[in-house]
Amino acid sequence: MNSLAETLAREPLPREPWSAELVRTWAFAYRNVIMARRNVFFVFELTFWPGVAMLSHGLLTRFLHLDARMTAFILVGTVALSAVQVCQLDVAYAVLFDIWSKSMKHQFLTPIGIRHMAVGSWLVGVARGVVVFLLMAAIGSWSFGFDFIGGGPGPLALFLLGCFLTSLIIGLLVCSLVVLFGTRAETSAWAAVNFVVMLSGIYYPISILPGWVQGVSAFIPLSYFLDAFRQGYGFAPYYTHAWLRGFALTAFYVVLAHWGLAAAITRSRRTGLLLKLSE
Repeated sequence: MNSLAETLAREPLPREPWSAELVRTWAFAYRNVIMARRNVFFVFELTFWPGVAMLSHGLLTRFLHLDARMTAFILVGTVALSAVQVCQLDVAYAVLFDIWSKSMKHQFLTPIGIRHMAVGSWLVGVARGVVVFLLMAAIGSWSFGFDFIGGGPGPLALFLLGCFLTSLIIGLLVCSLVVLFGTRAETSAWAAVNFVVMLSGIYYPISILPGWVQGVSAFIPLSYFLDAFRQGYGFAPYYTHAWLRGFALTAFYVVLAHWGLAAAITRSRRTGLLLKLSE
């Protein structure tokens, strides 16, 4: 018996085909799509609030008589906030849906990994974020004459990718907090993104922040993406090699957030909170 166990321990487990990985990832994406279609507030998240944000901030630039350059600075921040907020909600919903339906333990009894849950939900968030961007670009161009491709199609694609990856990190952080603290941490799904963008220079340059706050901002990837994209509209760079530093920091945080959620799930199992959040 011992020799058999030792033999099995030495032999590597058979790898599952890529099709199984894709099916499990698609399952979470499809779940988010179904839940979104049944939620009447989905329309508000996708169209109403981003549209209101673009119109209100655009009208503010007209009231303040800002030139085209400063209008671009403000509206780029408006787009970033809405895209990050909408996308990170889908990632957070991967856990929040189970919290609200009291089925947390059932999800983690299935043969899925955090990567399936995170990537599947994130892909739906990316799709929704692209729709939000297109809507806001249309409103900004038609109402305020703002060209969202003024910095070039390449920087625009990198900027949106950076926003969506930032959303993945924030969404995983929210999932970790919810798994650790239960329903008391639900508000973090809406509060976390506002705290992050506040420190990223969303409507103002990083240089006007207090020195120690600028140090904190340097650890937020979105700060670099905003700085790099705004250079295409004639603003002087605040960071050197902003794209490279932003994506390097993002890669580190994605790995860290994945590990953090795994640790939070392990602790929740140990403390019994996972069962308390289920029926």
